[in-house]
Formats: sequence, C-alpha cells, structure tokens
Amino acid sequence: MVSTETRNEAEEYLGKVPSWIENLAEPAGDHSWKLMRDLELEETDLSAREKALVGVGVAAAIKCPYCVYFHKEDARMEDVTEDELAEAVNLASATQYFSTILHGTEVDVDEFIDETNEIIEHVKEQRAAAGAD
Repeated sequence: MVSTETRNEAEEYLGKVPSWIENLAEPAGDHSWKLMRDLELEETDLSAREKALVGVGVAAAIKCPYCVYFHKEDARMEDVTEDELAEAVNLASATQYFSTILHGTEVDVDEFIDETNEIIEHVKEQRAAAGAD
C-alpha cells in the first residue's frame, strides 16, 4: 500500500499507477516507489540508455519475465538496438556462467583478486603502449 502522495506522483511520472504497486507492503510502499523513481527514472551518473541495458542484463540473469519485458521496452525507448539488447543478455549470461564456475570450483577469492589486478595492470600497459605508437 502506498500513500496518496506516492500514488499521485507515480501517476504523474508513468501516466497511471501500476497495479503491482498495490502489492507493496505498508512499511515499504512509499520507499519502494522512491527507490524506483530515484534510480530508474531520475537523472543519475548513468544515462537512461546505460541504465536500460543494465536492467536488461540483470532481468535476464534473474530470469524474471516481468523485468525482461519492462527493461527491454525501456531500452527500446532509449534507441537501444536489437543487437545491443542481445549483447546485454549475452554479457549477463557469460557473467552468470563464469560465476557458477568460480563458485563451484571454489576459487580462492583473494587469489582471484590478486590475479585480476595483475591482468588489469597488463591490459593497461598494453593499451598505453598501443597509444604510444
């Protein structure tokens, strides 16, 4: 349940109050709307286009048909191409795949961090050298 103020604000932003808002528990209703409003609808450090692509990837990874539909439509509204949508989904899939391997084989986190830092340093050096040519 959300307050009348939140209901009015959601309608102003979205043109209507989505039915799922009715499912928000009393103590979290207004807060949940503000979280969505502030992160997804307002200006932040990420562009609307970037946020839409992140949303598509996460929605695909958590296998939520509601979120997939919403975030794909949001992305299309931000002129994201079908190829870019597919790439976002593939990136999410690759991240989930490798996360499963890392967790399942119990790779030591500290060793992974050290190794990643070495790789990042190497790539930075390679890029700097390529820029010097």
